[in-house]
Amino acid sequence: MLVDGGYDSDCFRQDLLVHGILPVIPPRKSRSAPQKIDWQRHRDRNRIELMFNRLKQVRHITTRYDKTALSFIIFLDLAPARF
Repeated sequence: MLVDGGYDSDCFRQDLLVHGILPVIPPRKSRSAPQKIDWQRHRDRNRIELMFNRLKQVRHITTRYDKTALSFIIFLDLAPARF
């Protein structure tokens, strides 16, 4: 599970591990025993989060002016080309 550093707690990490989910959570600065993290996977999560943030900035997608699902999907495919 790729999440932000705000979810960094021992309890949350243990719950994920019990369910067989590998947590990728950057450690907080105040953590006494730093946890290991796959920084490459964390960078990939950040890129995806930035892409969704940029898509939200496009008013056409946010308000969904399109009348058909096909035209919305086509515009959704074309919008990232602007960035």
